[in-house]
Amino acid sequence: MIERTVVHADFSIERRYGTSPARVFAAFADPVAKRRWSTCHDESGLGAYSLDFREGGFETMRGAPGPDGIYAMRAVYHEIVPQERIVYSYEMFRDALRLSVSLVTLEFRGDGGGTRLVFTEQSAFLDGHDTPQAREQGTGIGLDRLAEELARAPATA
Repeated sequence: MIERTVVHADFSIERRYGTSPARVFAAFADPVAKRRWSTCHDESGLGAYSLDFREGGFETMRGAPGPDGIYAMRAVYHEIVPQERIVYSYEMFRDALRLSVSLVTLEFRGDGGGTRLVFTEQSAFLDGHDTPQAREQGTGIGLDRLAEELARAPATA
């Protein structure tokens, strides 16, 4: 019998990007750009990806098969305020096993000539299959990749 447990955790990460809130926001709305930067792994490890960026829309990611199985994410967008805020919830899976369920709020704040992004996640980690520390680390890697994306080429606003 599996012992059922849940660990509740939350964290916030702030990043400053040297471009406008409109440009940073666009990197979340553009499916091509978001596919490039949003994972904490190389793009070659990402299998299927889709983004329907609208309130009520879904985002899905499915990794390539690996030694630990196939990781997947399924999100639904609850609120989108252009250039200001995005609120969504998502589930993480390894194969058919649900690892966690989370609520995320992204805030885009003008900061001089740039943007201060505040990422806040509130999560329920299920049955010890993932940890808050690993999630925060992976999220930080993704936000660092966003900086690389923004330095690369303008996203469509």
